[in-house]
Amino acid sequence: MDINATKIMTTFVRLGRRVPGVLYESAAGDGTTAKRTAVLVMHSDEDYLTCPTGPELASRGFTVLCANVMVKEGLFFSQIEKMSCVCAAMDYLKNTLKMDRVYLMGHSGGATLMTCYQAIAENGADIFRGEEMIYPWPEDGRCYIPADGVLLLDANWGNSVMQLLSLDPAVTDEKSGKKINEELNLFNPDNGFRPEGSTYTEAFRRKFMAAQSARNMRILRQAQERLVCIDRGEGNYADDEPLIIPGANQAFFNNKLYPQDISLMAHTREAYDLIHADGSITHEQIRSARKPENPVSMTDNLAEGGRMMTVRNYLSSYAVKTAENYGYDAEHVWGIDWNSTYTSPVSNAAYIHAPMLIMGMTGGGEFLAAEEIYHRAAAEDKSICFVEGASHKFTPATAYEAYPGQFGDTMKLLHDYVAGWLEERQ
Repeated sequence: MDINATKIMTTFVRLGRRVPGVLYESAAGDGTTAKRTAVLVMHSDEDYLTCPTGPELASRGFTVLCANVMVKEGLFFSQIEKMSCVCAAMDYLKNTLKMDRVYLMGHSGGATLMTCYQAIAENGADIFRGEEMIYPWPEDGRCYIPADGVLLLDANWGNSVMQLLSLDPAVTDEKSGKKINEELNLFNPDNGFRPEGSTYTEAFRRKFMAAQSARNMRILRQAQERLVCIDRGEGNYADDEPLIIPGANQAFFNNKLYPQDISLMAHTREAYDLIHADGSITHEQIRSARKPENPVSMTDNLAEGGRMMTVRNYLSSYAVKTAENYGYDAEHVWGIDWNSTYTSPVSNAAYIHAPMLIMGMTGGGEFLAAEEIYHRAAAEDKSICFVEGASHKFTPATAYEAYPGQFGDTMKLLHDYVAGWLEERQ
């Protein structure tokens, strides 16, 4: 199929109250779609109606529904509330369009949403109601239609763990982003910071990560205490309370330590397939293509650096338990209680038995999560592959190229591989 000549039909659909979607289809000569396989694309927080996977896979003959989760008064719904959006989209594809097969696609934080949905759809919500859970899954009465497979394209570590990685341990007052312990400030030159790229000492890294874990657990305990008060009718509001966490915004420019020190989260432990610019594939240890980023602290900025949510939203969607020895190096992450949350694809993958394709982008900051998800996935039919030099948004990371065009058309390479994987499972 000549994808450049393929006509793509786009149709706006409303999947429920405040749940918009855009359907991408390739048109055959008789006006019907070329395949009966659909891909559902959703993110946990962002507008994904124009996600490039829509037209890319539609041009290769698949039906793609890009849908958004609900928002209310500027605040996103919790992980639990968002499930109604996924349920509505799955019902539309399976029961209205009557697609033969439906695959879930989770990119970045979308992997948090999609893996949580599939884990419940395959096993029931009781898997997320154990004592280890920070916020047990409630009885919601929803119909979770299992997908036929899951695509995780540069999934991050999950909303809860990305919140942890973004937490500034130098904050000394939870009511201010301006009160900083300079001994823990990664932007302090005395601690090894260099604007062009830093390599921190092992002692500073361990000190930083230990303090990050300690602050994470303090915030968690305080939020749990406030929830007890709210449930007793002793809170500041009857239903919930605002929660502002300084220096905790999980947007990439707020991720701490590893974007500045690229010796951290630098390569996989094992060898995997790597797609190169010319389409060839080698099997090797995967190394990050990124360069140092985030040379400016946003901790003192409320809009850019602060995390503004509610107590319930935090506990259900962004909290995770950590141990005192929490940390990470070039290829490992440890000290995270993955089973305390359903907001990470790392923990959710252990419950998913449907076929799974996991792909990492070496020009992005989260590519190492792919290896951990792959090893924990319960699926017998699971594949992992990386795209050399692709950015987190799938485009070539041109700022990291040694010469123009070094990484090629990563958008095409990625979606060609995804389409081939789907074709094999028709």
